[in-house]
Amino acid sequence: MKNVRARGFTLIELLVVIAIIGILSAVVLASLNTARSKGNDAAIQSDLATVQTQMEIYYGDNSNSYGSLTWATGAGCTAALGDSTVQTALAGADSDNGSGSVGCAATPQSYVVAAQLVANTNSYWCVDSTGKAESVAAAFPASAISACP
Repeated sequence: MKNVRARGFTLIELLVVIAIIGILSAVVLASLNTARSKGNDAAIQSDLATVQTQMEIYYGDNSNSYGSLTWATGAGCTAALGDSTVQTALAGADSDNGSGSVGCAATPQSYVVAAQLVANTNSYWCVDSTGKAESVAAAFPASAISACP
């Protein structure tokens, strides 16, 4: 008599493989979220580097003045500071962080712009007229300031 054995996988084997695939996909998705946040932070830094460069051009083209703006955030900042290139870069940074946390201030001789970062929401990327471009840990006050802290 011949022993006939069915070929295939048992239910337990299939469940183990499905569980392993689920665990691996969860790890990949968590890493993808972190990478996306870091990518948004890089975009914010790039947008503010554009602001820094364009504000120097604006300064030279406007009788050595950055203009005057008391501390403003969000749309108030993007509409008031500098020229259209600055406004576009600020709107980009505002969009990248998704929270509307872009702030700026200007005096005729100085300016400061800061945007909240995505990966670490307690940090802000700050650029100013002295050439600083750095991450700062504190939120900015509602009063007028002229440089990164």
